[in-house]
Amino acid sequence: MPRIARQSGGFRERLPRLAGLAGWSAALVAPISQGPPEQARAWLAGLADAAVVRYLEFGHGNPVMLVHSATAPTAILRILPALNQDLWAPSVAAGWEAAAALTAIYAPPAPAPPGTPPAAPAGPGGAEETFARAVAHGDEHVIKFADTAADVYARTGNPAALAAAARAAELVPV
Repeated sequence: MPRIARQSGGFRERLPRLAGLAGWSAALVAPISQGPPEQARAWLAGLADAAVVRYLEFGHGNPVMLVHSATAPTAILRILPALNQDLWAPSVAAGWEAAAALTAIYAPPAPAPPGTPPAAPAGPGGAEETFARAVAHGDEHVIKFADTAADVYARTGNPAALAAAARAAELVPV
């Protein structure tokens, strides 16, 4: 995903910079599934999965705003069953555009230096403990990101999802 060069200002200042970003138009026509509805659901779940794990390396760029690159597609994923299936493809496209825009305007050009991932609970109750820690933290962004990370962990079994939730609790101020 290309990044805007000048990452300063708020959302309203950054978003218009996407128009002049080389590669932005091509990024928007990413290979979003035009297949059956279940394929759209799987693609959107994959987007949320990738955004949660990517937070480990890039969340430091803007810890609060980058939470939304995972929670926006997750919100759409959760409402898909309530929508007419004719709305699934445009909803998936909106999820992609939101995640892509947030990444392009808030993610730093380079990942954080390699290090040890934050300690996250493991085992059968790991997701529940991760969520409880987020609730104890108290910030709504940390809580909704932990909820999304728990979904990702349930889908994939990837412990990096829970580590990403722990990273959000470290990065987002109380």
